[in-house]
Amino acid sequence: MSLATEFKEILKPQAPIAERTWFQTGGAAEYFAEPQSVEQLQQLVQRCHSEGLTVRVLGGGSNVLVRDEGVSGMVISLAAPAFSAIGVSGHSIKAGGGAVLAEVISESVRHGLAGLDPLVGIPGVVGGALHGNAGSRGGDIGQWTCAATVMTRTGEIVSRNREEMVFAYRKSSLDELVILDAEFQLEEDSPEQLTKRLQKQWIIKKASQPMADERTGCIFKNPRGMSAGMLIDQAGLRGASVGEAQVSQKHANFIVAGAGASSADVLKLIDTVRSRVAERLGVELETELEIW
Repeated sequence: MSLATEFKEILKPQAPIAERTWFQTGGAAEYFAEPQSVEQLQQLVQRCHSEGLTVRVLGGGSNVLVRDEGVSGMVISLAAPAFSAIGVSGHSIKAGGGAVLAEVISESVRHGLAGLDPLVGIPGVVGGALHGNAGSRGGDIGQWTCAATVMTRTGEIVSRNREEMVFAYRKSSLDELVILDAEFQLEEDSPEQLTKRLQKQWIIKKASQPMADERTGCIFKNPRGMSAGMLIDQAGLRGASVGEAQVSQKHANFIVAGAGASSADVLKLIDTVRSRVAERLGVELETELEIW
């Protein structure tokens, strides 16, 4: 039985996925699937592994640029309710890998639990945030993570405790195919004070960065002790453009894709920025954005 026949209820061949990313550019996925349960996901991953098919997981799409020629292999979305449950117990909050990070933060604040609130304004889902150890000046998600359940590329489900996980700047040891769920141990605080802090941080973030409705993405990691946005600014590249892609006027570490922009425009602009910063300031910028 073919893959498309076996999983016909959840799988689409040659499926457009640009609209599922913030940039809204790029070609189709060879296969696109939205499993409805962990068991269905496991069966799909095991089948892809046995057929030697590359599998990618698409979360909120905020950190992904799909090439214009599209993506070979299987792209899996964890948008189903089975992957997005959020539960609070005492000082801990457990969330599915497909849960929207903003919703997890809101739930923690509502229950008077501090720790995740400095991550307000960071887009995407819990799984993606943990893979890349998302963070801000106020801290990162890894420092609050006490357990996680992952699925390997062969479809095996494994539990990880705190001692088995390592978190560093924009990376973590949770590099398996899927993060099914994670648990965060947080600190008690006043819901009112947390809400005020959250609102203040959100206003600052909104004023200083472009948002999803602008078809945008954060491009580079901050080099140690430096700001990538500041370096791009110093290289005179704020507002620079290639085709319909432009370095954001709000924050130079973001690229905004205009209505007619292609992924090729964005990629050329990324290369231009990287080479100019290296040439003028002697700093090699490393891409934070995932390019498929």
